[in-house]
Amino acid sequence: MPQLTIAEATDLAVRGLTRAGMSAANARITADHLVDAALCGHEFSSLPRVIALAEAMRGKPAAKPTRVIRENHCSALIDGGDNVAYVVSILAVDKAVEIARKNGVAVVCANNTWFSGRLAYYVERAAREGFVAMHTTNTTARVAPHGSADRLLGTNPFAIAFPSEDDPLIIDIGTSQTTWGDVVLARTKGVPLPEGMAVSPSGHPTSDPQLALEGAILPWGGARGAGLALAVQLLGILAGSELVIDDISNYGLFFVLIDPKLFMPSDQFPARVTALRQIVAGSRPLAGHDSVRVPGDRSQRLRRENLAKGVINLDETVHARLAELATGTNNQ
Repeated sequence: MPQLTIAEATDLAVRGLTRAGMSAANARITADHLVDAALCGHEFSSLPRVIALAEAMRGKPAAKPTRVIRENHCSALIDGGDNVAYVVSILAVDKAVEIARKNGVAVVCANNTWFSGRLAYYVERAAREGFVAMHTTNTTARVAPHGSADRLLGTNPFAIAFPSEDDPLIIDIGTSQTTWGDVVLARTKGVPLPEGMAVSPSGHPTSDPQLALEGAILPWGGARGAGLALAVQLLGILAGSELVIDDISNYGLFFVLIDPKLFMPSDQFPARVTALRQIVAGSRPLAGHDSVRVPGDRSQRLRRENLAKGVINLDETVHARLAELATGTNNQ
């Protein structure tokens, strides 16, 4: 399995994205996100996404500058200019931090954007500034509502982060059985999906990634997960998205930031978050388990370990495809 330094991985992603038509500045922002995902152990949302992004950009017109089209003391609405949401989400969360610093609360929405990445990446950014941060986005219709075989909902993730005395406590969940990126990665690697993840175009269960891409991914958690997915879809509509997104366009990004100092002394809430994390991590594990894991802790631990090593591992097939993109030898 190829092993790349962080600088090499970043350069490979930037070259692939710029050759696909992304600006150098946006490619660097996106590459930093993808490399961080790799450091955190999230293979499906890391460098393989360059391949999917390149495919999505094929034939797309040049993006326009992002702009704030509406703003008041506690909210803002951003037109993403059809730029990738890896970039627009950073602009949106930073605008939310700016507003929340002044007023304690911020609600920021963005639309006219696509492909969002790991939501944990954005809420962690705000939590490290001291804010409780919630973020959702609706996405391209690839998920069937509970009991349906039709693609009507996105994979529609939800994330929330809480500042603590050390790393933020982050909860980041998808509302589908698997992600689109994971299915694309399985197709690229030539491996089947686990059972119960997707249905074919005819509505029958399938483990074939290509049939899943043509059919529909199933919702996570049955009716409850499908209900949360519907709520995320509606928040996307509030942000200016459409009812059902049939292509890779016009996602609706929704951010809410809250300053804990509105309700208690500045150091009290982070201390309580740290204390609760320690209580949960120190609780008795179920029989057959060694320990209790707090959401987000594994990703942060892997990031620290991989940063210390200074390298990431990359699947050989994915590395070959990225090299083709970066050098312009890919003819597909």
